[in-house]
Amino acid sequence: MRAVDALMECLKAEGVEVVFGLPGGANLPTYDAFYDAGIRHVLVRHEAGGGHAAEGYAKATGRVGVCFGTSGPGATNLATPICDAMMDSVPVVFFTGQVRTDLLGTDGFQEADTMGMTLPLVKHSIMIQDPQDLPRAVHEAFHIASTGRPGPVLVDIPVDLSKADIEYIPGGEINLPGYQPTTEGNQRQIRLAAKALAHAKRPIIYAGGGVVNAEASAELIALTRYGKFPITATLMGLGAYPADDPQWVGMLGMHGTRAANYGMDEADLIVAAGARFDDRITGKLDEFAPNAKFIHIDIDPAEISKNVPAHIPIVGDAKNVLSRLLGEYRALEPDASRLDDWWDKVNGWKEKYPLGYEDSEDSEIKPQFMIQALHEATGGNAIVTSDVGQHQMWTAQHYGFPEPRRWINSGGLGTMGFGLPAAIGAQIGCPDSQVVVVAGDGSIQMNSQEFATCVQEKLPIKVFIMNNGYLGMVRQWQELFWDHRYSQVDLQDHSPDWVKLAEAYGLQGVQLTKKESLIDDMKKILDMDGPVLVDVRVTREENTYPMIPAGEPARNMVG
Repeated sequence: MRAVDALMECLKAEGVEVVFGLPGGANLPTYDAFYDAGIRHVLVRHEAGGGHAAEGYAKATGRVGVCFGTSGPGATNLATPICDAMMDSVPVVFFTGQVRTDLLGTDGFQEADTMGMTLPLVKHSIMIQDPQDLPRAVHEAFHIASTGRPGPVLVDIPVDLSKADIEYIPGGEINLPGYQPTTEGNQRQIRLAAKALAHAKRPIIYAGGGVVNAEASAELIALTRYGKFPITATLMGLGAYPADDPQWVGMLGMHGTRAANYGMDEADLIVAAGARFDDRITGKLDEFAPNAKFIHIDIDPAEISKNVPAHIPIVGDAKNVLSRLLGEYRALEPDASRLDDWWDKVNGWKEKYPLGYEDSEDSEIKPQFMIQALHEATGGNAIVTSDVGQHQMWTAQHYGFPEPRRWINSGGLGTMGFGLPAAIGAQIGCPDSQVVVVAGDGSIQMNSQEFATCVQEKLPIKVFIMNNGYLGMVRQWQELFWDHRYSQVDLQDHSPDWVKLAEAYGLQGVQLTKKESLIDDMKKILDMDGPVLVDVRVTREENTYPMIPAGEPARNMVG
């Protein structure tokens, strides 16, 4: 059969039910194969939208996302979602078309060095040089993307090889001697970690997105509740521990709670699971958690001690390690009363520094209230995707996620335009779930063309634009750190009429301006059929607080 027909068989063998993509000259044979393959293909309007949709699918379902693009600009348009997937450890396989092998290196039409360009952005990449190798490459790509620390894998296929006839042999067991991720965790290190926890008087659990990736939420909850530890999580780890639990102290980091950041600052032991101590968490690195010892659990050995030296490093899968850590900790029968003074201090911070804001005295909608209203309207059970900016931070602070894979956003790369296409992938992956987008009036314009995809696929996604007429987070930094010199951030008079834009794409458009009826209005919108674009007018110059100024230690939070 043709190599591209073998590719379709490989996708089916991997359990792929849906892919996202856009055809072009160099991947025309692949799209001819799709015609009879019986695999659902979602036609996006821009390759970046396809890549982010595949990410949203993977983040919501835990399965591998798949995206197709052509050569040249098709591949270069995928660079951002590839890098985004790498930063956030998202399992996506990207297939790109390439010019004929006899044109490689000649600057042929729509030629780009896709392998060279994306090499720093991928977990692994494969360029097909013999069509007979394509089936094996596909199965290896899925295996590498989904095991160990998940990440993006690129398969680049020259158009002449994709059309070649090959003998299709169904893939067997994958054997990659150079790729053997450590998943078990060292038993001696786990035992040492349990003893350290049993002796700690001011411990705190610090969970990251790796806990979500490892499906380790239940194990995290069991350890935290048994040990009566305070727990915080990164932006990517939200939902791994229920936000309504009394042991939850809130998100940590630049826009985290004071209780979480002060807890990290004064802890004597920090247990980091599936987190990487990035700069948005640590603030000024040499003043981060000065009194703490660190237990660092991560599937990727390169992350351990990369930024903060680990006193007890444990390389392994979080689900496996946390379960065994709880077993070792139980066996020690520690005295939970040793934490009473610590909890008095933590609860004192929670009571003294709750997340709050000064509400308006009229009908003006504060952005924080918008998120609280959305939580009320959805019952807190929606899958929420977001773009990047103030609205993302307010959603993280005020929505309160009860379980993992309900919060889908771009963390490491901070990609504006992520939310709408990610929601497309999430809705297709979870067709019975309510999916909503929280977007900024700046971010949404970066991939608004995907409204057409929503309508074509008849997806009931509800998009709530937090419209303040600014590139809000940039404006906030210019206000606080650049003497109110607002440079190129004002969108007020130069944005679309969102209701008309919605109608132009064939979906319903609504504008909301009054806080008194906001919750009821949102409930009605959520009950509407099909996709809806909602323009919510909020306070123009509201700042996202609390905040750790860049390069400052956590104890210097402002707001």
